[in-house]
Amino acid sequence: MQTRVGKRRKQVLASLALVGALTGTGLTVAAPAGAATEAGRVAPGVSYAEFDVPGARGTAHAHLLTVDLRDPRVRVDLLHPGAVGARATVSAMADASGAVGGVNGDFFNISEAQHPGVEATGAAVGPAVASGHTLKAAVPDGQRFGPALPPGTSTRDVLGVGVDRRARLDSMALDGSVRTRTDRLPLGGLNQYALPVGSVGAFTPQWGSVSRVRATCGTDTQRAAPCSTDTYEVTVRHGRVVSAADTPGAGPIADGTTVLVGREAGAQWLRKLSAGDPVRVRHRLVAERSRVPYRFAVGGYPVLRDGAPLPGLDARTSAVRTAAGIGGHGRTLYLLALDGAPAYRTGLSIAEIAATMRALGADDAFSLDGGGSSTLVARAPGAPSVTVLNHPTDAPERAVANGIGVWTRR
Repeated sequence: MQTRVGKRRKQVLASLALVGALTGTGLTVAAPAGAATEAGRVAPGVSYAEFDVPGARGTAHAHLLTVDLRDPRVRVDLLHPGAVGARATVSAMADASGAVGGVNGDFFNISEAQHPGVEATGAAVGPAVASGHTLKAAVPDGQRFGPALPPGTSTRDVLGVGVDRRARLDSMALDGSVRTRTDRLPLGGLNQYALPVGSVGAFTPQWGSVSRVRATCGTDTQRAAPCSTDTYEVTVRHGRVVSAADTPGAGPIADGTTVLVGREAGAQWLRKLSAGDPVRVRHRLVAERSRVPYRFAVGGYPVLRDGAPLPGLDARTSAVRTAAGIGGHGRTLYLLALDGAPAYRTGLSIAEIAATMRALGADDAFSLDGGGSSTLVARAPGAPSVTVLNHPTDAPERAVANGIGVWTRR
């Protein structure tokens, strides 16, 4: 007997499924019987399809949202739970923000088995920009969660949409500093679950209330290395030091307040500060390739550039995956999630994902978090909420750090 959720999913698939074939792609489209005349249309400028993809380890089943960024009614932005150090399901984030569709986003700090007693933050690995506002910067490469990065990529890589409404791949580095009356120190991190060794990082109200201890664990090359024993934390409110502590704390950060966390040399630098000292903290993300400001950006890693797969992509490890592709000179965005149902759970390799995105028409493509995180949601026309259209391997739906959301106005 079908569950209520299963029946609803079947109804939504029937109303959104693409009729016919995706010509010239080599992909087989699955169109449920009884699909409506306007099948495929989620909302103005947004369509849905599901199709089979032959892989080296068996057939995978893909779910795809295609977003037309030329349509002025369409907007793409970051789905997030309201704090960097927090998690929520894609469906909950989409419903709370009124999105018509979306997929999960960046890899994130999901567990801390190597550091007993240390709380996992749930924070994403890479940079994050939402509605034009910087939320966080990238952790060191050695501190990332997820599969090994392909050669030539880093935790600073992003997929984003600029204020010009074009999607593009880029890399975003932190540019910041901490200034006192007599000294200046480069800022090593912004709302990150891991800080570079010897640095000072800033935590703002966007971080949330989760503990900041994790930021001082591991090293730049070894995520599982022990936590630092030389740490210090200074709270700056309205440009003045108001308190200090030897151990990073937890709890919400008030508006107008920045908490500076230092480890090793960074901790020693912070210890020179006293209550009442003036401190100025400055930070921004700098894009490597584009001079156009980003309205939205999410972390992950590129797998396809200018129509060619990146060298060294893994062609052997198959898994359920989520990816995003860019076509039409940045005017078309493809959001793809594989199905985690038992019949398709072998999934695809990263190399096969790159080939699939190219077949769909993408010139550039970007890998997002996969496995139990892979989720694609959409809201059928007139429906009050979104429905999860793939079968996530985690049940119930996994809470994640962020996602890519699509909004429309009629």
